[in-house]
Amino acid sequence: MKRQFCIAGIIFILIALVSVSTTAAAGTVTVTNPEDAAAQVYVSGYESSPAVFYPGESGTVTVHVTNAANTSVSVSQPALIDPNFDVVNSGSFNSVTNIGPGATTDYTFVVRADGSDGTYLPHFTVSPNTYGAKAINTQIKLKVDSTDIRASISAKPDYFAISKKDSVNVSISNPRSGGISNVLVVPKTDSAEIFPKEVYIGALESGNSVQVPFSIMPARGTNVTFSITFLNGDNEHTTEVVLPVSLDKNKMGAEIVVNNIETSSSGMTTTLKGDVTNNGLTDAKSILVTVEDPARPVNPNPIYAIGNLEPDDFSSFEITYVPAGNRSVPLVVEYKDAEGNRFKETFSIAASDSMALPGAGSLPAQSGTVNSGQRRGMFGSFGSGFSQIPVTEIVIILVALALVVYAWRKGYLTSLRNRFRKDPLPKGKDEDDDDDEPVEK
Repeated sequence: MKRQFCIAGIIFILIALVSVSTTAAAGTVTVTNPEDAAAQVYVSGYESSPAVFYPGESGTVTVHVTNAANTSVSVSQPALIDPNFDVVNSGSFNSVTNIGPGATTDYTFVVRADGSDGTYLPHFTVSPNTYGAKAINTQIKLKVDSTDIRASISAKPDYFAISKKDSVNVSISNPRSGGISNVLVVPKTDSAEIFPKEVYIGALESGNSVQVPFSIMPARGTNVTFSITFLNGDNEHTTEVVLPVSLDKNKMGAEIVVNNIETSSSGMTTTLKGDVTNNGLTDAKSILVTVEDPARPVNPNPIYAIGNLEPDDFSSFEITYVPAGNRSVPLVVEYKDAEGNRFKETFSIAASDSMALPGAGSLPAQSGTVNSGQRRGMFGSFGSGFSQIPVTEIVIILVALALVVYAWRKGYLTSLRNRFRKDPLPKGKDEDDDDDEPVEK
């Protein structure tokens, strides 16, 4: 059984060898003398790397020489000749090369493009080592182009806002007549958070372009430099585009206004009440209200969570804290936008206003100080919304008026007046009696 298996294996190997020999010989021309064999040698193709040279750039030119005869041919003295291209490795082809039947050999020339922009036709030649055979000659086409890739900022906001994330697009196009590879975009700055840190594009063919998105959240006004590196053949090139990050208030964002400030003290703690209004054009989300140093927030309301406010909507808040002498109190409102960016507005309340009787004040949309612009009434203030109407005071007044009317109708007011008169009537004399009339006995 083992012997039969070995025989079958030998037969299979012989069949494979015959198939390889047949394949190698396929497509060849049968010749009868060396001169005819040399005539069957030709240039079957070529390529250059890079496909298009920058002026002064180095690269390689590879020429493929094929032997179509059914017998080997020896060749030597390959050369690439053009005054606009300097062949760096011309001394590497001194040996004789044997090209087998149907085989191809490659000659790789390392060249430097010394010419200006244009298309060139270097002359390639190689000589068969056969007496009477003619040299193989052909022209190949090489291009030199100084056109660089284009990079620009194709999309960006008019202004950026501190700690707010905005999107920009870097546009990269390849106007060259040849493709480039290993395209990489890396943003550089020391005053902004940028995501992603880099973007790898890869190949960019001639006439194509690509949009590369980035998110930028600046800490201050700055410049962001986008560095685009790429390979033209094996040569690395770099181009840059600079994005000025100009800061301004986000015109489409939320705008926080704090007003109707009221304060009251109890022992060591102070209670601060007011309204937070969204005067902007987009929602303010996850709103938190508290105070900062030198004030110290304490229970029961160290932090007040309002939640979300739509444009033109408002909500009341109440904060308790321990003040620090006569120093001003920073009231802090934190919120987020729809993308999760955090914002912080600080409003400074002067100590004199914090210690004042309950009243209504207002704070500007930006950080400021509440001073003497408050409107105070007898019982407090009427703020915006029904929640600000002093219902308790109104009820007390109405009850007091009702009691006065009732006492007047019952005559209690007259009795009370007589009781407190400074000169009481003589005994036996009526209030309506004349002083000159004698008192009856």
